[in-house]
Amino acid sequence: MTNHDAVISTPPPKAKSRENVAVRYHHSTNLPELLINLDVSVLITTYQAGKVVSLGVHKGKIQGGFTHFDRAMGLTRTPRGLTLGTQKAIWYLPADRQIAAHIQPEQEYDIAFLARSCHLTGPLMSHDLAFDGEKLWIVNTLFNCLATLEEDWNFVPQWKPPFIAEYLPGDRCHLNGLAMSEDGRTPAYVTTLGDTDQENGWRDQKATGGCLIDVNLNKIILRGLSMPHSPRIYQGELYFLNSGHGSLNRYDPATKSHEIIANLPGFTRGLDIWAGHAFIGLSQIRETAIFSGLPIEENLEPLKCGLGVVNLMTGNLVGTFWFDNGVEEVFAVTVLPGYHNPVLIGPDTELDGTQTIWRVPPVTALNS
Repeated sequence: MTNHDAVISTPPPKAKSRENVAVRYHHSTNLPELLINLDVSVLITTYQAGKVVSLGVHKGKIQGGFTHFDRAMGLTRTPRGLTLGTQKAIWYLPADRQIAAHIQPEQEYDIAFLARSCHLTGPLMSHDLAFDGEKLWIVNTLFNCLATLEEDWNFVPQWKPPFIAEYLPGDRCHLNGLAMSEDGRTPAYVTTLGDTDQENGWRDQKATGGCLIDVNLNKIILRGLSMPHSPRIYQGELYFLNSGHGSLNRYDPATKSHEIIANLPGFTRGLDIWAGHAFIGLSQIRETAIFSGLPIEENLEPLKCGLGVVNLMTGNLVGTFWFDNGVEEVFAVTVLPGYHNPVLIGPDTELDGTQTIWRVPPVTALNS
């Protein structure tokens, strides 16, 4: 294992003052080589710490970056860069390779994502995000629906589970996960923590009431799950996280059966798959009523927070990144293919302790 220390600035809840929080983390010794061989870097969101964490490799060593966004949650790649869901807005971060090389320290980063604009949604409890090539889909947990974004509206409702009667605010089933079709054009599957139309009704059945729903059939296809999250289609197969058990599962629509691919030492939430490897977020469960009574509490070993990389062929955990303190929950995990060391410049460079970047067109373009 390789140990690291970092310092992130965080605003304490309900306070205007800012404090520095020491974050210690360590990773498996093979993680730098694994990321280089897979030709990827990784982004992790944590709403508990209000950060997007970037994991890259520079000169053979893991580089960790921390960028502040209020309650950072869903994250997805787009042709232009990244889109990030936060407490009250969806942020757009265009990618820029040229600027990346000049961000201090120079020549260390190979891609930069720069916060430039946001769409105000209000506090939707938005979870997974996905881009279909033309528009952004969001899992609108507060309104129990899938929605898209259009300029004139906070959001546009597009689909709701069959047991939800109306598009009304009130977290009834805790709709959270979205898998797009294999071609990425349409929503295919979602996960919920219950199948109730009563506000907060999912809480009473959280240990065994989770569902996997086929959006096209408008039908529940798998019941009895424990707080499932993050469904994803990869090479024609459907994977999801049975979070309350701390597992990565695979579902076969033809046989209506599912199997456990791997058990991991944490509450599994946040999944991306690349080159036969699943990148899985792991969290320590909080001492609250929401997370009490889950099967994962029976684990003899302490639960961990961080990232686990699983080889889908063998089910083996082949790489790890662990937060020792400062970060206790992971929400989303997104792989960046083709880039080894990303940097994010958020909306508050003072809080992040990063340089301000002005992105302007060339002078020649302005004078033409």
